[in-house]
Amino acid sequence: MQEYLDLVRHVLDHGVRKPSRTGVDTLSVFAAHWQVDLALGFPLLTTKKMQWSSLLRELLWYLSGEDHIRNLRQHTKIWDAWADDEGRLDTAYGYYWRHFPSATHKPDGTWEVHEVDQIANVLHALKHNPDSRRLVVSAWEPGNAWSSRLPPCHYTFAFQVLEGKLNCHLNQRSGDIALGIPFNVAAYAALTQILAQQAGLGLGLFSHTIVDAHVYTARPDGSMAEYDHVPGLLAQLERRPLPRPTLRIADKPLDELRYEDFELRDYVSHDPIRFKVAV
Repeated sequence: MQEYLDLVRHVLDHGVRKPSRTGVDTLSVFAAHWQVDLALGFPLLTTKKMQWSSLLRELLWYLSGEDHIRNLRQHTKIWDAWADDEGRLDTAYGYYWRHFPSATHKPDGTWEVHEVDQIANVLHALKHNPDSRRLVVSAWEPGNAWSSRLPPCHYTFAFQVLEGKLNCHLNQRSGDIALGIPFNVAAYAALTQILAQQAGLGLGLFSHTIVDAHVYTARPDGSMAEYDHVPGLLAQLERRPLPRPTLRIADKPLDELRYEDFELRDYVSHDPIRFKVAV
């Protein structure tokens, strides 16, 4: 997608060097924004080969609402670095999507906590009140976020229905341009397509705001060079985007969807580019 390459160029051209939690320097910009028209095809990057299987497994894990990776790690190790010995995560996106704790203040002065299935609520509204402006899902629980080893990066998203098409806007506090962002756009595009199909809607825009959009880079003294993402991104900028693939999803209720119900068609890409993850 040219839109992604434009984002890469923006961060490389305007990024300011700053240290990071990982010990690796970044080139960072504030409040980067980009958007993609989902009606033009599924936005899986073609300027490098993407790991579609891992991406889809992760999204289905989110939708499961699990707070552990015991099932996920049978298919991909992408969350292993942040889980404890039992496979539990102190912050699991899908758990908050499907089981967000909500407190009600009772007349006797006490609080009663119950769970909210935000995905189910959004889907119900899309079917029965598509003009709603409350189609918001949050993965940011403040008490958890301040103590978590890795609080949610893509922390809240909202939908809008316009002219029979479903639009999605994602807010992200921190975005690794080389590794994380390509996964994020594809995952949320797939989620938008799932919900649109469930509600009988067309596909609109995916819009994305990244508060700290960054590229990992070697330090001025040359150390941490193995984490330097700049050379790989510069190579990617030299590549021409290929036609987008399409995604077909089986006509089944959301909670019955499985990996085999998704078919990625006509995905052709350039060769992989290796980027080392800064944990």
